[in-house]
Amino acid sequence: MSSSTRVALVTGANKGIGLAIVRDLCREFPGDVVLTARDEARAADTTPFHIQAEVTMKTNFFGTRDVCTELLPLIKPHGRVVNVSSFVSVNSLKKCSPELQQKFRSETITEEELVGLMNKFVEDTKSGVHRKEGWPDTAYGVTKIGVTVLSRIHARKLSEQRGGDKILLNACCPGWVRTDMAGPKAPKSPEEGAETPVYLALLPSDAEGPHGEFVSEKKVVQW
Repeated sequence: MSSSTRVALVTGANKGIGLAIVRDLCREFPGDVVLTARDEARAADTTPFHIQAEVTMKTNFFGTRDVCTELLPLIKPHGRVVNVSSFVSVNSLKKCSPELQQKFRSETITEEELVGLMNKFVEDTKSGVHRKEGWPDTAYGVTKIGVTVLSRIHARKLSEQRGGDKILLNACCPGWVRTDMAGPKAPKSPEEGAETPVYLALLPSDAEGPHGEFVSEKKVVQW
């Protein structure tokens, strides 16, 4: 692999939506496609909520943040970054207190402030006060709020620090897809779920956007 070769890196890609994204990119992307995955123990439904919150937060939010921290400095001009979030983030945001909604929708929220909020959610669940503190009863939803807001923050930083490189970074919802987590009754196949992530990954080099947006069904959704 030479330094001039274009590379697409897909994390969590050993099955489901991730694997479908890899297959689409292998057909359409003019470069090397790298698949990464890890085995992960899944919590049972009977797992206490605070443990669900901590495990889900480490995987969904901090896992995404760690990957971005390491790889964003390596992204070349016209690169594309797609973080898979969920429409659950939009619905969960509406269930947060007005104070939390204002913080998550702020155009000036920093990464450090967001990390503090995500850690506070976990600590509030451990103390049994998350409802009192304005959080919804969904660990998954809160972590996906984190992914969506993190994407907005990183996009803003890219515009400020590397605006001339025309890098586009977005969060997206693949939809309700038939996976191990969503179950067999979901309306979309993994291939259909891959459509929006692949669309964003393959935005042409002269595209001006979307950037820093939440995208579903290839359309920008108001955050």
